[in-house]
Amino acid sequence: MDDLWDRGRPASVRDVWEGRQTDLAYTTLMTTLDRLYKKGLLERSKDGRAFLYAPRVSREQLQRGLLTRMLDGLLGRDAQAARPVLSTLVETVGRADARLLDELERMVAAERRRRRQRSRP
Repeated sequence: MDDLWDRGRPASVRDVWEGRQTDLAYTTLMTTLDRLYKKGLLERSKDGRAFLYAPRVSREQLQRGLLTRMLDGLLGRDAQAARPVLSTLVETVGRADARLLDELERMVAAERRRRRQRSRP
């Protein structure tokens, strides 16, 4: 995905394979791109005998989607079960950068305002 995002244009399996500094087999890359296409993460078009692949989502969209699924699984439906996850998130963000903790607080406040406005008749 990184290679395709960085290119900014569709590329064949060979293009991606030749641009990689890896021992990854050509057929492994071909299978991986095909699976990403089948999962809806890549677009695919025919160019002669080859397929050209391009991302259907941005890095940010992919990261957001993966993180949302992970957090949905970790948080579950029980508020008490979510406490350790939330506590760890706050501690980790605070250790990384105090300004990020302030940003998290602003985001929580903005989300609360948005929800209040939505719930008004």
